[in-house]
Amino acid sequence: MMILGLVRWMQPVHGYDVRRELLSWSADKWANVQPGSIYHALRKLTDEGLLRTVSVEQVGARPARTTYEVTAKGEEEFETLLRAQWWQLNEPSDPFVAAFSFLPAMPRDEAAAALRNRANLLRAGVESMRASLDSDWVRNRKPVHVGWMFELWLARAEAEMAWCERIAERIESGVSYLPAGLERAEGWSGWKDGAPDAE
Repeated sequence: MMILGLVRWMQPVHGYDVRRELLSWSADKWANVQPGSIYHALRKLTDEGLLRTVSVEQVGARPARTTYEVTAKGEEEFETLLRAQWWQLNEPSDPFVAAFSFLPAMPRDEAAAALRNRANLLRAGVESMRASLDSDWVRNRKPVHVGWMFELWLARAEAEMAWCERIAERIESGVSYLPAGLERAEGWSGWKDGAPDAE
């Protein structure tokens, strides 16, 4: 959707300019658009009839530069993808959640320290986002909705920061990881109090 949307917005446009724009947005961090995959995606979108080649220019020994624009089919696909993301809730996959599901395998002191470290990393990101929100770059050089996106990221980071601190405290207090009576239930014997039982 990102590449299709950018071509639609900037058309006619070279692949290089699409790549440069996505990098300026840091889309590799929040939209999972990797810089190395952009040219491949442009060719694939063209093969699927969503984009069309307007021209190919060769200047000296430099690589050929292809100019793209969106087809009617591409316009329709972009509208479909855009609305799907606006009207549906899609939970992103998070490797941290996968690791957290094995909380009892971590020593309690290490798990609490890791959560506090995560909170500190989030805090640094929050400070950076606040600085960006207050900067001339966001206030006067970007569309208003860019600031609103920063506000969303800020709210999410602050909520996770508070959660990390709260859970670290619970872990340190010795709260049992299993409901009463489950410690002796089949299949749970290795998941007690911060580390698997030694065999």
